[in-house]
Amino acid sequence: MAVNARERRKTAYRNSVYVQGNAARRLQAVPDIQNTPVKKISNRTRKNRERALHMNVGSVLFMAVAMVAAGLILTWYLTLQSDITNSIKNISRLESQLNYMRLTNDENYSRITSSVNLDEVRRIAIQELGMRYAEEGQIITFNGEGSDYVRQTGDIPD
Repeated sequence: MAVNARERRKTAYRNSVYVQGNAARRLQAVPDIQNTPVKKISNRTRKNRERALHMNVGSVLFMAVAMVAAGLILTWYLTLQSDITNSIKNISRLESQLNYMRLTNDENYSRITSSVNLDEVRRIAIQELGMRYAEEGQIITFNGEGSDYVRQTGDIPD
């Protein structure tokens, strides 16, 4: 009974293998190279192939000059690229320095304006320097015609 069960399993396994296609496969799929006929090459074709393998002096010189020119152009391009990068870094450094100087200047201006006592300035001007307020007839007004400053061309009358 065990033998029959084993044979039934072998038969079932053999019947379950699926072969795709309608022809049996060959074990050696490599074509026979020895049996292929050798094509005869004409003299013209053979000469063209030989000529293609060798380069003449003119084409070699042209390619050498082209390679040197390409190398010089690439070197010039890389130099320009490096200069641009350095300029951008320098500009960034200068902008940072300018911002720092502006901040320092604004802080100093605020410190100076807050430390000035206008009452003390008025006291020193009147008492120590002998200044006085302008009287009614001493103030002269005029139109400036759009300029930002005034030039004095003569003495101011008392």
